[in-house]
Amino acid sequence: MTELEFVCNDVAVRCAIDSGESLLSVLRDRLRVTSVKDGCAPQGQCGCCTVLIDGDARVACVTPAVRVAGRTVTTVEGLAAAERDPLTEALCATGGAQCGFCTPGIVVRAASLAAKRPLDRTALNRALAAHLCRCTGWQTIVEALLPADPTFGAQPRGSRSCAPIGGEGRGLGGRDLAAAARRAELEGGVAQQVGPHVSLGAVGFADDRAPTDALVAVPRPPGSSAPAVEAAGAQFVVAESTHAARALAGKTQGRRSTVSVRPPIELPECPDGGVCLVTSWVEPAYLESDASWCIPGAEPASPLANGGAFGGKAHSRAPEAACALADRFDRPVRVVYSREDVVRLGPKRPPIAGSARLDGMVVRLAFRAAAEVPIAPVTHYGIEIDATSEVVEVVGPAVASMRAPWAETAALIEGALQIGGFDRSGAVDGLASRVLLDTCVASPEGAFGGARVELDGDHIARVEVRVAAGDPLDEVVLRSYCIGAAHMALGWVLTEGLTVDPETGEIHDLTVRSFGVIRAKDVPQIDVTIVDDPREPLPRASDAVFAAVAAATWIALGLPPSWPAREHPVARRLRR
Repeated sequence: MTELEFVCNDVAVRCAIDSGESLLSVLRDRLRVTSVKDGCAPQGQCGCCTVLIDGDARVACVTPAVRVAGRTVTTVEGLAAAERDPLTEALCATGGAQCGFCTPGIVVRAASLAAKRPLDRTALNRALAAHLCRCTGWQTIVEALLPADPTFGAQPRGSRSCAPIGGEGRGLGGRDLAAAARRAELEGGVAQQVGPHVSLGAVGFADDRAPTDALVAVPRPPGSSAPAVEAAGAQFVVAESTHAARALAGKTQGRRSTVSVRPPIELPECPDGGVCLVTSWVEPAYLESDASWCIPGAEPASPLANGGAFGGKAHSRAPEAACALADRFDRPVRVVYSREDVVRLGPKRPPIAGSARLDGMVVRLAFRAAAEVPIAPVTHYGIEIDATSEVVEVVGPAVASMRAPWAETAALIEGALQIGGFDRSGAVDGLASRVLLDTCVASPEGAFGGARVELDGDHIARVEVRVAAGDPLDEVVLRSYCIGAAHMALGWVLTEGLTVDPETGEIHDLTVRSFGVIRAKDVPQIDVTIVDDPREPLPRASDAVFAAVAAATWIALGLPPSWPAREHPVARRLRR
């Protein structure tokens, strides 16, 4: 052990540290400064653990703790209120913070940049290259940090400061934050909070609330011979801290494969006048890694905090393991996954191979997939769906129904209508006609999403979205979720996928940068129109937008038969 002394948020601290311990480990485990998040440690690629060291932004997970001896470390709590509060209020006002896991690091870096010189788009793009946000699609973050920037046009309807004032749950300008939280819950599927505090990461993430005296359990990596304990059908290495447990387990940093992503199911024969499509595994890429904690004899903490993880944590082993290990050791236990653990153990969006053909007023669908693929209802077109599906064994990671599991069928239907010359505008009326662009998708819950993707040579110039969600409750939140859904759909079609060994099923893409998530600098303008809809508030309207944008992107690209379409000129440009 080594004694370390430094200044943290203007307070002199002294603590004993292990050899090789990172600054992130010291801040989170020893000082319990939990605004500094562990999204990928020690990859240094997601930016969630960004702090200031003597005023310069650094990622704490790859900063050896010994390097801050005698220096000053500032986390988001230590920023001056005059620097921090306008940023957090702006992120709330634009919808630039959804789950809030990535934003403390972004706020710290933005404050650092603004303190040195006026922030412009070029500087912000460079700064955000060090960060990953999965929820928002970046546009609302840029709007918050550069409110005068014309790139994305005018500020969204309803953008107002939401600093608490007056009655409970309300903000300046009368925005109802309780209603905003309800819309976020309808979109994310779990209870959520909305407010400036979300940007500070102060929403009760599972690993932030664990007792300070808890043991730490981490999954034993493949090939490790470390002593382990079985819980929830898996092997866990247990120690007194995250650093010690990972060191004992022999955890190594994940790597990115140089092998191309290949869909594991054979492309079907395209029917005459129809379309066909194959997809690969897709990583949900939620930033809050699976975590839980439990005290003996109690209920474990949920791995879900301020978001639903796109369905990726629905069957996480972390809570069950925390409960079993707490009872076994008769003391509190934290179960903490690393990014590599999430990728190896977490479920993926399943690969599919499908075809579709318009036959009169019937779309004939055929699927082979690694999991059951629900058929999307498309009653607004007045057509029938004749579908056959087969679940096939595929060597690879676990799969599960992610958000909008019917999006594949919706895309194939839209593709078949497009190539079949179907007149969409003459087939819909009412709300569907007001939402219709190049595509129009109805979710099972009745929400509508429409999309158009405009290309300018080899890049996407603009994405237009329309959505009908019943009573929007809060347009800022609904718009933010729709932009995030559009961003994810673009990535799904163009760039996102995992390299998996076809013989062993081993995943080779284990870093957050290898998933293919589209970067902030590459996000096109996404314009969202919320259509007046007299119905009650409807859930998961952004799922309809996700499917509609995916289909519209596919159509704009010319219906390439494989996703991700990484060899398409538009995708190659995004990957530069």
